[in-house]
Amino acid sequence: MIKAIIIDDEALARDVVKAYLSGYPQITLVAECQDGFEGLKAIQEHQPDLIFLDIQMPRISGFELLELLENPPGVIFTTAFEEFAIRAFEASAVDYLLKPFSRERFDRAMQKWTDLPGAEGTASVKKLLEYPDAHGQPVNRVVVKTAGRIRIIPVTDIHYMEAADDYVKIFTPDGHFLKNRTMQQFEQSLDPAQFVRVHRSYIVNISQVTRIDPYEKENHLAILRDGARVPVSKSGYGRLKEVLGL
Repeated sequence: MIKAIIIDDEALARDVVKAYLSGYPQITLVAECQDGFEGLKAIQEHQPDLIFLDIQMPRISGFELLELLENPPGVIFTTAFEEFAIRAFEASAVDYLLKPFSRERFDRAMQKWTDLPGAEGTASVKKLLEYPDAHGQPVNRVVVKTAGRIRIIPVTDIHYMEAADDYVKIFTPDGHFLKNRTMQQFEQSLDPAQFVRVHRSYIVNISQVTRIDPYEKENHLAILRDGARVPVSKSGYGRLKEVLGL
């Protein structure tokens, strides 16, 4: 049995997918969800083979949902906004359906998913998430999962970030949180006028910097409002001075 889940905040859109899925008796619809929180819970409970995922939804977006999954299932995106991640979709093996879509277009997407080996489908979703942002604008929040709960962190609450093996450690007033992304991905997705890569392993929110002290040869330390001391490399010091207008 092939299990599928629909995740879309529009009831009509869910009904359209359900109607089209009726032509695929080998696929069982195990859940339909109206937001990303419900979708995450349903995916964890049912372990589906395929999800139909909207991008813009209340609470958390489709992209943020995927970031919270360790082993994402096959994904067919459904969206009313053509500008969202077209370049990313075309570069990956997953498909997207632009609302309103016909049964013929739905069938082509299903054929594309059917032709994909399972492992390749998962890899393509992870490749999609390497793109910094769906619409070319700086992100304004970061979604993390900690102790089984979802936490939404506004970027204004981020003091600095530190590389930690395959994760990035995000430091906030409420403690630090781990996100399975790279420093490069964050560097590309955050507002460059607000966040500066000051070191190979550190990104700092310039609004938190109180002073910059010399430290060992041509290196420096950024002293933050909370007392944290963030290493600043020679090249990072140049970028920091440029953003600060020094």
